[in-house]
Amino acid sequence: MNNFWTVVGFTIKNKFRGKAFLITTLIIAIIISIGINLPYIFSQFGGDGKKVTNIGYVQSSQAELAAGSTVGDQLKAYYEAQEEPSIKLIPYEDKGSAAANETELKKAIANKEIKGYLEFGETTAESGLPSMTYKSEKLMEMELTSSLQSTLQAIRMEAALQSAGLTDEQKTQLFTPVDIATVQISATEGAGNIGEGKTPAEQGMNMGFVYALVVLLFMTIMITGQLIASEITAEKSSRVMELLITSVAPLKQMFGKILGMFIVGLIQIIVYVGVIIINVSLPHNSKTLKDLDIDFSLIDPSLIVYALIFYVTGYFLFATLFAAVGSIVSRTEDLGQAVLPITMISLAGFYITIFSIGNPDSTLVNVTSYIPFFSPYVMMLRLGLSEPPMWQVLTSIGILLATIYASVWISAKIYRTGVLMYGKRPSWKELRKAMKAYKI
Repeated sequence: MNNFWTVVGFTIKNKFRGKAFLITTLIIAIIISIGINLPYIFSQFGGDGKKVTNIGYVQSSQAELAAGSTVGDQLKAYYEAQEEPSIKLIPYEDKGSAAANETELKKAIANKEIKGYLEFGETTAESGLPSMTYKSEKLMEMELTSSLQSTLQAIRMEAALQSAGLTDEQKTQLFTPVDIATVQISATEGAGNIGEGKTPAEQGMNMGFVYALVVLLFMTIMITGQLIASEITAEKSSRVMELLITSVAPLKQMFGKILGMFIVGLIQIIVYVGVIIINVSLPHNSKTLKDLDIDFSLIDPSLIVYALIFYVTGYFLFATLFAAVGSIVSRTEDLGQAVLPITMISLAGFYITIFSIGNPDSTLVNVTSYIPFFSPYVMMLRLGLSEPPMWQVLTSIGILLATIYASVWISAKIYRTGVLMYGKRPSWKELRKAMKAYKI
């Protein structure tokens, strides 16, 4: 047993001594920090405060321009009444002709007084408003024109309500939204289901928790699995394995590396979580975090327990497979192709879960939640976003544990055989012969 912990300790120390591992961890931590602070960084380059777009229009008393001038004044008053308006209407005096007015407005754009201007046409019978054209030097001013359209809609509705003689109380009742409370329940009788129904806030927290866990499990499997396989292959290619095999049993080596890499992965995760906590706690990010109204107490404790179970079992299932594949590859150049099937299986489970978050009760989700290579991902989706009966959850865990046992048994035989096979990749016929010669 001492040799087992020696392998675990050696694996951990060997990884943390490697410059590539430390540099990669540091780079990822920096990328996480930049990603969290990106909105604040962009805001610093965007100038102080909220950007206001100045728009010009002609203020005239002429009959043909009076309707447009009135609408311009209404828009100006509407935006001025807002606390932080995004648009400011600037009136210009009528120069007596359309050509002179346009020349004046274009000159204002050239002098950076305004970004564009509104040009009014004849009043249309359908809307009761004059036709309008926004002219500027920029292309695709979708956001600005959308704001103007919604504002005009609000002005027109207010005018219609006033002409209808509605009181302020009636207007308030008309525009007050109707709220309908939603609670997710389980129609299955009997104990064992998670929770007694989920409110929208609890559903949101569970969804975020499941999403984070699925991404975390996928990253752990991909990163640590590749590390396990590459470490074993590197030891074989350097003939270090011949020395190790004389002092440590092959099975202790395999499980020692798996556990050692698991600890290394946990330490990495702790580092990344610490980086995230530090960055979101910065003063310029604390307000955003508060606005999200995150309350971890809304997450069901039993969901956290199940998350730990599926996280650990999912990791060890794939880790044993990566170790077995790494043991039969003699050159690191061939490792990528050898582990591709395992990578694709893990990727399939990840994608099934991510793309089914909006539909956790689909047939695909129900079926794949019992398939052991997918269940660490998919069953967590069902547990977080629906109410699967307890017997289904226990069945999924039972199948997963049985598969892990079979995987360990097969991987141990492959590992014990493959670590001393050099040259070309062993065929399945050779592996089967070697497995029969060993009794584990």
